[in-house]
Amino acid sequence: MPTSILDLFTDEDIISKIKLKLPKLFQIAELESQRAGKIGMEVGSLRERILVALLIYYFKEENINSEIPITEPEIDVRVNNEPLSIKTKTGTGFSGVKLIWTVDAQNAKEFRNSYIPSMGMLYTNINWNSEGGLYYGLKINV
Repeated sequence: MPTSILDLFTDEDIISKIKLKLPKLFQIAELESQRAGKIGMEVGSLRERILVALLIYYFKEENINSEIPITEPEIDVRVNNEPLSIKTKTGTGFSGVKLIWTVDAQNAKEFRNSYIPSMGMLYTNINWNSEGGLYYGLKINV
């Protein structure tokens, strides 16, 4: 049984399933969140639920806690009791990834300048015209 999120990136069986199914599921999420031909912000929540479902499938439901209050900063899910942040983005590069939701530009700048990850992050890059990716970043204690 897998014990670490890193197992997702070394298990050939789950890797092939991710490559086959994730693009199709993300495409459905985009279609479901479209209004007047534009993709709405709720696509991020749909993608997050898809990734949580992947984690439940791989690690089994008893090892996943997705009942995290939406007001909780950073954390989206716990895998084997370890907190995990989930981020998704369409397009190339890392610009546009939301670390915090705010309409106050000053608060956003302060947060960006002082941000230190407190947990691992599962980052999904969706790039329909090229190669996307699923990445994992570890929190490093120094």
